[in-house]
Amino acid sequence: MPLMIAASVLLATALTGLPASAPVPGTAVGAATSAARAAASAPNLRACHDGRCNLTLRKPVSFRVSSRFGITRLAISFTGHSVRVKGTGPGVTSQALLGEGTTGSVNGIGVRVLSLSSGKAVLRLTPVR
Repeated sequence: MPLMIAASVLLATALTGLPASAPVPGTAVGAATSAARAAASAPNLRACHDGRCNLTLRKPVSFRVSSRFGITRLAISFTGHSVRVKGTGPGVTSQALLGEGTTGSVNGIGVRVLSLSSGKAVLRLTPVR
């Protein structure tokens, strides 16, 4: 370690009272932890390909689904009052507008809105055919 860097580490250690090996708040280690938390809370959209999954959404999503449903993509958006589920495929569009506690379906994919607020929607998807 060059002399200037070693002196800076020693000075920082003396001023903060942290051991030299402790991560400094606000550095890349803190950013990596934040990124890991965000990834852990992001929904696993690949698990929904077969039309069966539980989703906790904080923003609109769009993902591929099995073509056995007659659609190839499902797009889900929401407000504090409703959830819009839109299925699309070659030459087909199908959609449902659902409120909290309601159930509907889009081309054989059942959707139940378990809870809903302006910042979060919790849904359960299940195949209905």
